[in-house]
Amino acid sequence: MKRRNFIATAAVGSAGLASAPAMAAAQNPAKEFKLKGNINHSVCEWCFSDIPLEDFLKTLNELGVKAIDLVGPDRWPILKKYDIHCSMCNGAEISLTEGWNNPKYHGQLIKNYTEMIPKVAEAGYTNLICFSGNRDGMNDYVGLQNCVDGLSQIMPLAEKYGVVIQMELFNQVNHPDYMCDNSLWGVELCKHLGSDNFKLLFDIYHMQIQEGDIIRSIQNYHPYFGHYHTAGVPGRHEIDETQELYYPAIIKAIHETGFKGYVAQEFIVTWEDKIAALKDGFMRCDV
Repeated sequence: MKRRNFIATAAVGSAGLASAPAMAAAQNPAKEFKLKGNINHSVCEWCFSDIPLEDFLKTLNELGVKAIDLVGPDRWPILKKYDIHCSMCNGAEISLTEGWNNPKYHGQLIKNYTEMIPKVAEAGYTNLICFSGNRDGMNDYVGLQNCVDGLSQIMPLAEKYGVVIQMELFNQVNHPDYMCDNSLWGVELCKHLGSDNFKLLFDIYHMQIQEGDIIRSIQNYHPYFGHYHTAGVPGRHEIDETQELYYPAIIKAIHETGFKGYVAQEFIVTWEDKIAALKDGFMRCDV
């Protein structure tokens, strides 16, 4: 085969492969969806916010997925109505950029979390998200100590109520200047706080961009990881063959650590059938 013809043929073939997952889902809508029960699956509500929440919860019940991430207390009654667990609560934070690394926010944050922790426990939930905030020229060691100083004031309450405060790891591409942008910094914060009620939310998408070596990080630091988020790299889209991460191996590594928490899908859907894309993501993360 001449090189010119080969390149043209290969280009057509590659385009077909890229769309294969979406095509397969469209052509096989009745494909059996059955989860094995080894992984506690969840999904971030904001990724499907264009679907009315009650309709989305009904769909999760049909799929046998019993948890949803990042829902605040104003909508917990709706979750209760459909027996869906809030696997990661929010609503106590100020913002992603204004967090625990800056003492000027400690007063408001301590008030917010002191009020929210009992609400989380009373609702029967466990996990409550938090953020480091941006550096704004601050040294990472100073910021870490500031986080320790602030978070130490709410940890006794979290321990009393059995609530786990979880700080999410972000990358610098999507969240420039965010301080908690690598596993080592987050693990060091966990060690300084010395509480089983403080963990890291390990976002696989963010950490693939920021540091890579995802499976090694999971194997080395899993005692400090209390929750996982998924998405495809690049683009934060579906976790199919269009992206560089192989999620079955990643989830297998998580499962082998004995992890009993939640793995939540947090990708931005590009498929026309959003629920088909979600089902595909769950199946790829079911080991």
